[in-house]
Amino acid sequence: MTLPTFDLMFIPAIQALQDLGGSGTTEEIYNKVVQLLNLPDEILDITHKNTSQSEVEYRLGWTRTYLKKYGILQNSARGVWSLVPKAIDINRLNPREIVKTVQEAYKIATVTPVPLDPTDETTIFPPDILEETAWHQKLHEILLSLDPSAFERLAQRLLRESGFIQVQVTGKSGDGGIDGVGIARINGFLSFHVLFQCKRYQGSITAGQIRDFRGAMQGRTDKGLFITTGKFTKDAIKEATRDGAPPIDLIDGEQLVQRLKELELGVKITMIESVEVDASWFKEI
Repeated sequence: MTLPTFDLMFIPAIQALQDLGGSGTTEEIYNKVVQLLNLPDEILDITHKNTSQSEVEYRLGWTRTYLKKYGILQNSARGVWSLVPKAIDINRLNPREIVKTVQEAYKIATVTPVPLDPTDETTIFPPDILEETAWHQKLHEILLSLDPSAFERLAQRLLRESGFIQVQVTGKSGDGGIDGVGIARINGFLSFHVLFQCKRYQGSITAGQIRDFRGAMQGRTDKGLFITTGKFTKDAIKEATRDGAPPIDLIDGEQLVQRLKELELGVKITMIESVEVDASWFKEI
């Protein structure tokens, strides 16, 4: 099996949202598309350039963007994507026509046939939306360049900004990978202790690493959190939620980048004002 190009994921992405009830997070859409295409781990583990983002995630990002520009998808400020409320007949959609329409709308010079290889970014992606992923890739590269202690401090700040209290970085060697502890509070009433591990990693975290982390948690807490710049294999995800075992929440590189953006930690969001003249208003004077 080869890597699916972004245009070949148009239909699966729409189908994924339909299966999810019309809306879903980036993570939910990704997981559903992977399931629909039955993509193996060897494909999912391929990273995009020198970042920790997988190539499938990267291309699926362009899939969502093109469908949005085409008028099929919309997304909220909270990162939830949804189908535009209108009847969509998947059987009548033409991926090549979607690409061509979006490129023509943004006055992109194209050749015949329309190139569909995501490696040729300057040709197939409009300049304005190409900038949308520039920050994403840059942030991934910065995270991978941090030394382990700096990444642990970043995780500490992230948890504090997310509502955790008494967050401490331990970083003890021989502690089974436990990097810190914190207390998660829910609505100011309930609270529980959490042990976390943060790994600055470009590859994929395996089920064995999850089991090792759980072993270190044994008898110390009922909840664990594993943060990485990389990915988690399918088996690692299954192991983290295995019945009868203490649950471990997972935050991969994609979720980490998005969370940093939401909290504006090291990411500045600039809003651009758009002014439109309503000619019809003057006719009613």
